[in-house]
Formats: sequence, C-alpha cells, structure tokens
Amino acid sequence: MMAARISAQTLIDRLPAVRGELVADAPLAPLTWFRVGGPAEVMFRPADADDLAAFLAGCPADVPVTVIGVGSNLLVRDGGVPGVVIRLGRPFMNVEVLEGARIRAGTAALDVAVARMAQEAGLAGLEFYRGIPGSIGGALRMNGGAYGRETKDVLAEAVAIDRAGKRHVLTNAEMKYSYRHCGAADDLIFVEAVLHGAPGDKAAIQARMDEITSSREATQPIRTRTGGSTFKNPEGHKSWQLIDAAGCRGLTRGGAQVSELHCNFLINTGAASAADLEDLGEDVRARVKAQSGVTLEWEIRRIGTRNDGGRT
Repeated sequence: MMAARISAQTLIDRLPAVRGELVADAPLAPLTWFRVGGPAEVMFRPADADDLAAFLAGCPADVPVTVIGVGSNLLVRDGGVPGVVIRLGRPFMNVEVLEGARIRAGTAALDVAVARMAQEAGLAGLEFYRGIPGSIGGALRMNGGAYGRETKDVLAEAVAIDRAGKRHVLTNAEMKYSYRHCGAADDLIFVEAVLHGAPGDKAAIQARMDEITSSREATQPIRTRTGGSTFKNPEGHKSWQLIDAAGCRGLTRGGAQVSELHCNFLINTGAASAADLEDLGEDVRARVKAQSGVTLEWEIRRIGTRNDGGRT
C-alpha cells in the first residue's frame, strides 16, 4: 500500500493546481452501490466547471482520466483505477426550472431530484427519471431510460468539457443516441443538461411517479448491494427472460449472486469481490449464449484493473 501511495503522490505532483480537491489512493468501493473495488490512484473533485476545465487543460496527455457518477451502475475492479478519477459533487447538483417548460440540471444531480422538480413545476414527461437510480451525467452518457422513455426523448442540449478544457454545447442530434448508447466523443465530460417537458397536472404527474416507485419496489432488489440492470436488452428480447431460461436465477459465484427477484440484477451478498461479480456476469453470458444463441452486452460499466492484471 505504501508503494501505491508513493506512486499516487508522484502523480499528484505532475498535475496542475486546482481549487477543488486532489486525493491520493482514494477508496472507491464506498462510492459504488456494489461496495466493491480498489482505489483511485488519484481522485479529483472539482470546485466548479471552470476548475474542471483548467485541470483538463493542464493535465498531462499520458495520464488516464475516468469520470464516475453516483456509482449506481458501476463496477470498479479490485485492482483499482489508474490515473485520475473525476467525481463531480455538490457544485454540479443544481436543478432549476427555466421558461418554456424546461429544466436545467447539473450532471451530479440525481435523476429522482429532476423528476421531483418537474413534478413541483407541473412539467410532465420527466416522470421516468424517478425509476433510474443514478445521476443526470450517467443518463446523458448512456441514454438512460425506464418505463417507456429515454433521455433522447427529453434532452434539449448538453454542456460538456473536453480533454483540452474546451467547453461544448451539444444538441440532441449531436449526442448520436441509440438504445443505451451515446455517440458523443468519449473524452467529453458532461457538466450540465437542459431537459424539456410539457405542461401537465401535478397530481397526475405524482401519480405516475408513485406508480413507477411501486413497480420498482415490487420487481427489483433495490434494497440490496446491486448495480441495477446488468445487461442491455438484446433486440427482440428481454435479458431477464433469457437469463431465467438459461437457468441462472439464483446462480452464485463467491459472494456474488444472480437476484432471485429479478435475474438481470447481480447482488453482492456481503462478501463479494469485484471479480466475483464480473466473473458471475460472464458465467451468465456464456450460459445464455449456449442456451439461446444470444450474446448479452453489459450495461453495467466496468472500470479499472483486475488483481490478476487484466483490464478491458
């Protein structure tokens, strides 16, 4: 561990001065819903968007930069994450109502906070965010959606900063959205979004949000250490049905388990490693492929290195 700290401090010495916080050898497991994984070599929490832009402009090109959100759909591997992990915090959590039935939200704002603000303002069309356990940044990057709607249906524009520290404003079309995918450049770090709704009845909006909440609580293991939906739905199929048909419901590996309640969810039963969870996911993919011929694609984002040195 001492060698890791020395390496991380050496990296900090190469980084530009910031107004936010740089932390060497920063634990990441407590920041993820799975509660597993190794540390960030260096964690950067920017003071604001200008601080982030200045950091990116001055960060050496050979230093890897990884952005994480609230960790709800994230698996950090046991070997940790090399380079700099950026986590946007309170300065990026603002949510405000704009004219024209729109809402502006910082990308660290929780999806549920946006849904609640829309309801209070009488704006319909954003209720589906009540069913996504993440932040707006994650929704932008993966075209997050639930209950029949996706981010591409409500995004007016997104503000991002690139690796050179340059600010960009992207239209919906420039995000190049498809199912659970954003085609915008990988080096863009989203800091703000403008979303559009439509005037609606507050009571009806609240009723829809309550319906979504009840559905999630009844069908998903939301009170466990899980990472949300593990695999994307293949075209023409539902992942959970393929997983169930392959006999994977309740399947275990080490401390990891396929949920008995919803088998497109993996669970840390308490003592799982990141390797347990990832390897269980690969077991599921192999069994589904053998049973149905369908290749499941990971929806959970996996970052960092394995203790055995592997990385994807």
